[in-house]
Amino acid sequence: MDLGRVMWALVLVLLTPGFVHGGDIVHEDDEAPKLPGCANNFVLVKVQTWINNTEDNEFVGVGARFGPTIVSKEKHANRTQLTLSDPPDCCTAPTKKLAGDVLLVHRGNCKFTTKAKVAEAAGASAILIINNRKELYKMVCDRNETDLNIKIPAVMLPQDAGASLESSLKRGFSVSVQLYSPDRPLVDTAEVFLWLMAIGTILCASYWSAWSAREALIEHEKLLKDAPDELLNMENTGSSGVVDINTTSAILFVVIASCFLILLYKLMSFWFVELLVVLFCIGGVEGLQTCLVALLSRWFKRAGESYIKVPFFGAVSYLTLAVSPFCIVFAVVWAVYRRVSFAWIGQDILGIALIITVLQIVRVPNLKVGTVLLSCAFLYDIFWVFISKSWFHESVMIVVARGDRTAEDGVPMLLKIPRLFDPWGGYSIIGFGDILLPGLLIAFSLRYDWAAKKSLRAGYFLWSMVAYGSGLLITYVALNLMDGHGQPALLYIVPFTLGTFLALGRKRGELTNLWTQGEPPRVCPHVQPAK
Repeated sequence: MDLGRVMWALVLVLLTPGFVHGGDIVHEDDEAPKLPGCANNFVLVKVQTWINNTEDNEFVGVGARFGPTIVSKEKHANRTQLTLSDPPDCCTAPTKKLAGDVLLVHRGNCKFTTKAKVAEAAGASAILIINNRKELYKMVCDRNETDLNIKIPAVMLPQDAGASLESSLKRGFSVSVQLYSPDRPLVDTAEVFLWLMAIGTILCASYWSAWSAREALIEHEKLLKDAPDELLNMENTGSSGVVDINTTSAILFVVIASCFLILLYKLMSFWFVELLVVLFCIGGVEGLQTCLVALLSRWFKRAGESYIKVPFFGAVSYLTLAVSPFCIVFAVVWAVYRRVSFAWIGQDILGIALIITVLQIVRVPNLKVGTVLLSCAFLYDIFWVFISKSWFHESVMIVVARGDRTAEDGVPMLLKIPRLFDPWGGYSIIGFGDILLPGLLIAFSLRYDWAAKKSLRAGYFLWSMVAYGSGLLITYVALNLMDGHGQPALLYIVPFTLGTFLALGRKRGELTNLWTQGEPPRVCPHVQPAK
C-alpha cells in the first residue's frame, strides 16, 4: 500500500462522526422555554395503524411539549378511529363534530397549540400533525401563550408517514391508530458491544503493529551483526511496507478530509453514496485480504512465501491469490445485500479489517506527530459536527453520515450494531476515525513499550487503552444526555488519550525522547565499546 492509498484510506475514515442515531428529532426549538401547561419532555411516539381492521405500518412521531403525557405501555393504549381534518390545517373548527376520533391535520397557517385546541373543542381524542419535511420536529409553545390547558395529546408525524395515512383515508379506507411511547432501556447493549468492538480492534492492531516492528528490528540487528561493513553505508528506510507520517502529512490529511466532506455534502445523492460503497468495498477487500494472509501465513508459510508474477500487480504470493477471490466475493455480496437486516455484520467485518490494516501500515514515528494529528482531528470533529451549523444551517458531518437527501441509510464508513433490546430499534454507530486516529497513538505506545522492554504497568500502552476506553465511555454518556444526537467522539477521546500520554511522559522524565525520537535510546550491536 503506497502513500497515496494510505492518504485515501485515512481520508475515508475521517469522514464520519462519533455517533449518529437514525430518526433524530430536529432541534430547532431547543431554546423555547417551558411554560405552565407546556413542559412535557419530548418523547418518540409509536403510531401503530390498521387499514380496514388489518394491522398495517407502524410509524414514529414525536410528542408535543403541551398536552397530557402519552402512555408508555402498548396494552394501555386505545385503538382509535383516524379522521382527516376538514379544513386540512385545522386552524378553524372542523365541518363536523368528532366522537373521540384521532384527527389527522396538516402543519402550517396557525400555531400548534391552536390546532390542538380546535381539535379538542371538536371532540377529538388526539391530533396527528403532518410535518412538511421528512424529519421529526419538536412542537413547542410561544413565550406569550398563557391559556395552555390542552387535554389531548399532539404528535408530529414525518411527511412520508402522514402522506401514507392521508392517502388511505382519501381512498375511503377505514384507518385506526394506537399511540404509545415505550421507554428506552437505561443501558443500550449495542453501545456496550460497540465499546468492546472499538477496544478490541485497537488492541489487535496495536499488538500486530508492535510484533511486526519487533520482528523487523530483530531482523535488522541480525543483518547488522552479519554484515556491518556493507549495511553501515545503507540508508535505514524502516520496515518494508510501513509508512511513517510526519506533521505536514497529519495536517494535510485533515485539510483533504474537510474538502472531501464539503464535496460529499454538496453532491450528496443516491449515486454519490453508491460511489462511496464501491470505495469502501475496495478498501475492505484489501484490508480483509491483508488480515487473512497475515493470519493464514502462520499455517501456510510456504504458500505465503512463494510468489508468482501477475500483470498489473507484480509479484503476488500464492496465499494472496487463494484468499483474494473470497474477499472480493464477500465484499460484493455485502454491497448487493447491504440493505437487509443482518448486513451490518459484513459491514463491520470489512470495516474492522480496513482499520486494522491501516493501523498496521501507517505509523506515527513520535509523540509530536501523534499530538499534531489528534489535535487537528479534534478540531475537525468539533467544527464539522457543531460549528458548521452556523455556516450551513445544519451539521455537515451528521447530514453526510446520515445520508440525508439519498435513499441510503447513511454512508458505509461506520461500525454499527442494531439496538436489539430497544423498542425503537435502529443502530448504535461509531465512525472509523474515532477508532483509527487514537489507535495510531496507542499502537505507537505499545511499540515504544516493547522497544524499551517496559512492563505493562510501567509502560504507556495500558494507560493509553484505559484512557481511550474512558473517553469512549464518556462519549456514550454524553450521547444519551443529548437525546441520542450525534456527538464528536474525539471531543472526549483525544483529551483523555493524549492527555494521559503527555502527563505520564512528563512525570517519568521521558517526554522529550517520546516527543522527538519516539523510541528508547539503544546501542547499535555493530558498534564496539571504547576501551
